[in-house]
Amino acid sequence: MLLSDFQILRPPHESLQEETLEWFVEAHVAAERGDGAFRERIREKIWHVACKPDRITKRGHVVDDYFHRDWNKMQVYQLDQSPTGNDLSVRSKIFEEYVTQVFESFYPEGASAPADMIHVSCTGYVSPSGAQKIVSLRNWGAKTTVTHAYHMGCYGSIPALRMAQGFLAASPEKPRADIVHTEICSLHSNPADHNLDQLVSQSLFADGFIKYSMTRTAQGPHLRARVLSEETIPASTKAMTWNVASWGFRLSLAKEVPVLIARSLLPFLERLAAKGKIPLQDLLSKALFAVHPGGPKILTHVQDLLKLSDAQMAYSFAILKDYGNMSSATLPHVWERIIHDPAVPNHTPIVSLAFGPGLSIAGALMEKVCGS
Repeated sequence: MLLSDFQILRPPHESLQEETLEWFVEAHVAAERGDGAFRERIREKIWHVACKPDRITKRGHVVDDYFHRDWNKMQVYQLDQSPTGNDLSVRSKIFEEYVTQVFESFYPEGASAPADMIHVSCTGYVSPSGAQKIVSLRNWGAKTTVTHAYHMGCYGSIPALRMAQGFLAASPEKPRADIVHTEICSLHSNPADHNLDQLVSQSLFADGFIKYSMTRTAQGPHLRARVLSEETIPASTKAMTWNVASWGFRLSLAKEVPVLIARSLLPFLERLAAKGKIPLQDLLSKALFAVHPGGPKILTHVQDLLKLSDAQMAYSFAILKDYGNMSSATLPHVWERIIHDPAVPNHTPIVSLAFGPGLSIAGALMEKVCGS
């Protein structure tokens, strides 16, 4: 199956990383009702553990809260009223309204209807969803089946590919399955939580929106998805969690996550390569690696573990620097950049990797095709 027609919709606001980190300093001070001494302590903690501006230049946001510190005028972070900001009902309403606009932008009047539409998100769930609303608005109810792929976290793009592949394989008459990612991570911070793992996540996550199609034929540059695979690492369920709280969604990360991934990654790649009937060493020496940029440390860890060159990892580092971690939407942004870079030759092998709660490892063997 082939992946093509990538369309990116950038959030309405972008902030420089240095400015965003300083905003979080003041947000934590406001939530704590802290004094000058607390400000210096929290600033030191944030800048010690945060992803620095040389790794993430800027991040996109749907809400404009991050551009001022008038807390009583915030859409989400009204910290003068509550140290956690507005509750999940308010954040969900913002998600619903903006995602409805996103689908209308991706599918304007006169757009063609896909046979299947897969909506991927781990930052907001409302019913009817943005996907269902656009199908209703465009009167596609008899043409398009909507499927929701929710709450899987950063690796959600690989399961979405499996779904699309299965839908097309089961019904040869279906010409196209669309996948749409809508991630508004900036809704889910809690300035009242000063734990280090929360400070790390607040320095990484951003908003992102992307749409693409899986088809049997494609014109122009595209990716051929050859092998898709997912595994759950044994005895790792507590290492990463993504749970609903009264104020929003809370991510927790244990210190042993890199160790657990390191133990399992090479055996996973061996099985992935075997399914593709490609020697693992050929992949390690020749393939580009599209690794979900959860943060610079995980990218560096994977690069060192697999002994990959800077060129093999360049696209993952570049997307992290340009946009931050957009959860499930991030890996498709890496694919889009590889597809449209003329410097990547025809038939270049691509290994995609992503990680998430479970702990889950998801991977794909792909190939860039420069033309039809």
